[in-house]
Amino acid sequence: MMLSGWGRFPRIDCQVTRPLTEDALRAQVAKGGLIARGNGRAYGDSALSPGNTVDMRGFRHMLAFDAATGVLTVEAGVLLGDVISAFLPRGWFPPVTPGTKFVTIGGMIAADVHGKNHHKHGSFGQFVDWIDVMGADGAVTRCSRHENPELFGWTLGGMGLTGVILRAAFRLTRVETAWIRQTMIPAPDLDAAMAAFEASGDATYSVAWIDCLRLGDGLGRSLVMLGEHATFAELKLPEKRDPLLAPKRRRLTVPFDLPGFLLNGATLRAFNALYYNQGARNAGESLVDWDSYFYPLDAILGWNRSYGRKGFAQFQCALPLASSRQGLQALLKAIAAAGMGSFLAVLKRFGPQDSRFSFPMEGYTLALDFPVNRGTLALLDRLDRITLDHGGRFYLAKDSRMRAETLRAADPRVAGFLEMRGADARAETFTSAQSKRLTL
Repeated sequence: MMLSGWGRFPRIDCQVTRPLTEDALRAQVAKGGLIARGNGRAYGDSALSPGNTVDMRGFRHMLAFDAATGVLTVEAGVLLGDVISAFLPRGWFPPVTPGTKFVTIGGMIAADVHGKNHHKHGSFGQFVDWIDVMGADGAVTRCSRHENPELFGWTLGGMGLTGVILRAAFRLTRVETAWIRQTMIPAPDLDAAMAAFEASGDATYSVAWIDCLRLGDGLGRSLVMLGEHATFAELKLPEKRDPLLAPKRRRLTVPFDLPGFLLNGATLRAFNALYYNQGARNAGESLVDWDSYFYPLDAILGWNRSYGRKGFAQFQCALPLASSRQGLQALLKAIAAAGMGSFLAVLKRFGPQDSRFSFPMEGYTLALDFPVNRGTLALLDRLDRITLDHGGRFYLAKDSRMRAETLRAADPRVAGFLEMRGADARAETFTSAQSKRLTL
């Protein structure tokens, strides 16, 4: 079966199995050469294995919930969106969420996803109490910060290469409503955007759309969006309206691959100008529903088809705080000079994180999508070099084309990860197209 990640690049012919029981999964593990796959929302080839791609969506049961502590126990194939549907009406919300709700909990743990609140609350792994991991011998090990902590630490952000995640317990957070009090801050350039982030460290959520095609005085102009869970008192709803229910959004669909020529410098500049001006007109506070704030792209089904049949590659780096300004300026200048900007350019502030192999570091992260062609792949290589020059590193959940030597130059933790993988049969049993490409 031809499979890809969400970026639709690369496409790889994979054998796919879908075990429905633990014993059936154990039989697949015994064969070796496999990787677990959730809902296919990793962008590149991290959940693809030509030998055996194991579809974990058969493990989709919610197992237990403690209403006193908010601890939810689930199988790895449970979708984040199903958790929200089940628990937001009861006053609970995920403590950390990526930009889509169409991901599995197992995938969130394997990538140790971050959200708009990393500067304040860290990555998803901070809220995971324990996980059950099936190893190369088929045995299931429960691990946490206190029980088998080494395996626990390497599995968070380990991209499925430490074993198959079967179950997990994580903590939800209490909310009063299904609404977000958003503050829109237009920033005319990169310095203003970074100043807005630094002045808003107490905000629960912060994220910026950034115009990656501006040069000169407008380099890095942005719309910074802060967010707080709205309280019941702030809503002023009619008496009979449930504050934990928000209106369902109308969904659009991209029904076919759009022609590649639609994505060019002229159309991108026009879109960016329109988007920035619209955001500037809406500056200040407003109430938005949870779905619109956290998952704007989920309203467009199949939006990945807008990049054409060749697909797209996402570039996401993290830069240390001390070199973030210089690194971001260099990246944005290279992108704008190439005329190969992105509709979906996102800037976030990361807080401190000490972890075995997870992506975030204190500083700033920039994420952009590029249609796959010879010119953009060459540009991405230049962006890699700029990132390395400024002490940054790269997000494996978004990677589809990085070189092994680039990863090693960016992240000295690779040596420890390889040592852990080589300690038993994990390196032979759990392999993906990405792990082969990056020689992990």
